Amino acid sequence: MLDSKLYIVPTPIGNLEDMTFRAIRVLKEVDLILAEDTRTSGKLLKHFEINTPMASHHMHNEHKTVDMVVSRIKQGESIALISDAGTPAISDPGFLLSRACLQEGIEIECLPGPTAFVPALVNSGLPNDRFVFEGFLPVKKGRQTRFKALAQETRTMIIYESPHRVLKTLLNIKEYMGADRQVSASREISKLYEETIRGTADELIAHFEKKAPKGEFVMVIKGYSKN
Repeated sequence: MLDSKLYIVPTPIGNLEDMTFRAIRVLKEVDLILAEDTRTSGKLLKHFEINTPMASHHMHNEHKTVDMVVSRIKQGESIALISDAGTPAISDPGFLLSRACLQEGIEIECLPGPTAFVPALVNSGLPNDRFVFEGFLPVKKGRQTRFKALAQETRTMIIYESPHRVLKTLLNIKEYMGADRQVSASREISKLYEETIRGTADELIAHFEKKAPKGEFVMVIKGYSKN
């Protein structure tokens, strides 16, 4: 019998073998699973023979579902939060619910598990003793401001990017950080077509102009250095 609390449960970002025994056990034992997309998560739960009821919790309804979740946990239920892939609240819904639970004195337990930026950072070959995670950058408003600020960032930078904006982001890196800034672009991490391309901004631009980007990307950028 699980304690009455909110469980944050990471799910595989590609390879189902990345699911942990603990994650499977928790998802089987909680009273309710909150899923970003119940159709996507339904396939995962079916694979691991998890029959726990699901409810939808995503960026468009999380403001409405928070009160319901808090109320049910206060009544003694245990609830797990998952996203389509990776760790909830990391560029995915989860922060609002976590904050609301803590404000109401509800305990939160976050399980360790898959997060796309960690393998991308390690695979990049760039300094990883100090880094800054930027998630998704603004698409339009505020994008220029962010790049101007990041141009002087000395730590390794990590951003998430969709395939149709990879080239635009590389051109932004070239414009604000220089054509010779070292960049690593990892796609489809832990999936069949996993790939990492490393080089200068110019080299990666040339690569993706010839080969159109496919899949979700994690881009790792070397920090600013006067040398």
